[in-house]
Amino acid sequence: MDVSGKVALVTGGASGLGEATVRALVAGGAKAIIADKAKEKGEALASELGDSVRFVETDVTDEGQMKGAIAAAHDLGGLDIAVGCAGIGTASRVVGRGGPFPLDLFALTVNVNLVGMFNMVRLVGESMMKNEPSDDLERGVIITTASVAAFDGQIGQAAYTASKAGVAGMTLPIAREFAKFGIRVLCIAPGLFDTPMMAGLPAEARRSLEATVPYPSRLGRPDEYAHLAMSIVGNTMLNGETIRLDGAIRMQPK
Repeated sequence: MDVSGKVALVTGGASGLGEATVRALVAGGAKAIIADKAKEKGEALASELGDSVRFVETDVTDEGQMKGAIAAAHDLGGLDIAVGCAGIGTASRVVGRGGPFPLDLFALTVNVNLVGMFNMVRLVGESMMKNEPSDDLERGVIITTASVAAFDGQIGQAAYTASKAGVAGMTLPIAREFAKFGIRVLCIAPGLFDTPMMAGLPAEARRSLEATVPYPSRLGRPDEYAHLAMSIVGNTMLNGETIRLDGAIRMQPK
């Protein structure tokens, strides 16, 4: 799919991986909806990028708000591309010094990262099924975001790993279901990336993390995630796959 003239919706699009993806899409000639809870950042980004971009305050776990973001995409002319970058990170041992992992925190992590992602997929999928097919019968592209933690979960990442493993695991069955409609479904599993989640780390901690990445031995840049997302959109044969974007890292137990 050529992004030029297409309409994209990016959850978590106000910062980090999502922001970089919005910028790449707009640079490629697409129109974009920034769906995010961060109103100030989202509005500032939309204002910077111009009339082809709109911000819609969106909680991905809320059906009504997600439908509102999709309606805004249709106001721009339709919905052809969706990229799910919204998510949260939590870390705690299953049984630590203070007792067992809080069940409500586990539920929150799974609800935002997995249920929220599924909420996006099911609603944008319904919308894309109504699109007119292209010459090669394509109606849309959906990209979700997991993590290498889905495969190499560390001690303290039980909730986060469970949520991201779910995102990776649902990719193939949904791709198979949506195939007859010409909608591709793929997942990116990033490794260690320089996102707002990493921003608060001390310099020594960042250097220690960078040293664990075989090559390149640094944190990934959000624009590298965006570059892969654009490549996925542009390559019609890519479908039903989870792609690791990680510099060959394999996370150690802790």
